[in-house]
Amino acid sequence: MSIRPINPIRSRGTGARHRLSGVGDWSEWVPSEAYTIGIEEELLVLDPTNWSLAHRTDDVLTHLSPGLSPHAAAETHEAALELATLPHGTAEAAAREAAGLRASLAGDLARAGLRAASSGTHPFAVWTETQVSKGARYQLVYESMRELARREPTFALHVHVGVPDPDSAIELFNRLRAHIPLLLALSANSPYWQGRDSGFASVRTPIFQAFPRVGIPRLFSSYDDYVETIDQLLRSDAFPEPTFLWWDVRLQPSLGTVELRIMDAQRTPAQTAALAAAVQTIAHLELEEGFVPAELIEAPELLHENRFIAARDGMDARLLDPVLEARVPAREQLAELVAAGLPHAQELGCEHAFERLEDLARMNGAAWQRLVARGSGLRGLVAALASGCTEEL
Repeated sequence: MSIRPINPIRSRGTGARHRLSGVGDWSEWVPSEAYTIGIEEELLVLDPTNWSLAHRTDDVLTHLSPGLSPHAAAETHEAALELATLPHGTAEAAAREAAGLRASLAGDLARAGLRAASSGTHPFAVWTETQVSKGARYQLVYESMRELARREPTFALHVHVGVPDPDSAIELFNRLRAHIPLLLALSANSPYWQGRDSGFASVRTPIFQAFPRVGIPRLFSSYDDYVETIDQLLRSDAFPEPTFLWWDVRLQPSLGTVELRIMDAQRTPAQTAALAAAVQTIAHLELEEGFVPAELIEAPELLHENRFIAARDGMDARLLDPVLEARVPAREQLAELVAAGLPHAQELGCEHAFERLEDLARMNGAAWQRLVARGSGLRGLVAALASGCTEEL
């Protein structure tokens, strides 16, 4: 199957709701404004007496301040909490709200004697201490995943991009798949696992890989193809509803968004802003102009290999290029993306955050964590992660 040529988003889609006949209401595409951005961050809840994970989020959620509570949700594990912004016109605006939510959470946690931090994994947590959240969704996860659900908690950054129509959404979905390895390399922020250096830049990625329905999804020929595939799984009772798909990128029809899910949670709001700007810019670049070659979009084996290399090596990765038939340093690929994307970032108004990707390329979270741990040990590292969580944007 060949990827179809680009038609700019502004000339496609009427903004009308779209739903396939004969399938559930879940498939109805609710239009959203093009290129709006929403951010979801999964944060660690910590006991500052020893910087271990605090398995108390079920209790914490019942005592959040009224302004924060609508933006907070439980996660699979009782030491994890998700904060979600509203949609915004620019990545920087979304990141400012995310930073404000972090600050509000810090205040609420302080009253309970707790702290928050942001990292892809907790550096010295072990699976035997993990507790699954008591909510019905997460008990169902435990029932279906068994002890896999009690693996060490992992923490991700999810970015939603607004798309007005399902045809544009599936095109962006297909094209974003090709950007997953580089975005993973940039965001890699989890080198430590069970108290030791894993050798990976993002050990969160292989830990989470134990779950079903994860990784880079296949190329879909149309929105109908996507819906029919998922609806068959739902009709067969594989899982209860589409959010049990944990792919690196997925569609959210009820929100009118494409959700990019591959990235590790980031230490600071500024790093979150840079990555959100990258996703917003890539979406605009791909739908308005086209950037990645069909040879990459249509090469699942190559994409999966690059994903593993990026998780292992971060920005030191040399990623496979099917056009050159060679390995290309991730930093060179980023330089090409920044050069092509900067005019699009300027049009979107997120160029300042987008340009900060070069800072992440020089030292992403994994490199920073290793540097700090060498001088301060793993408990000192967690303390530093907590301090960075509420830095100003």
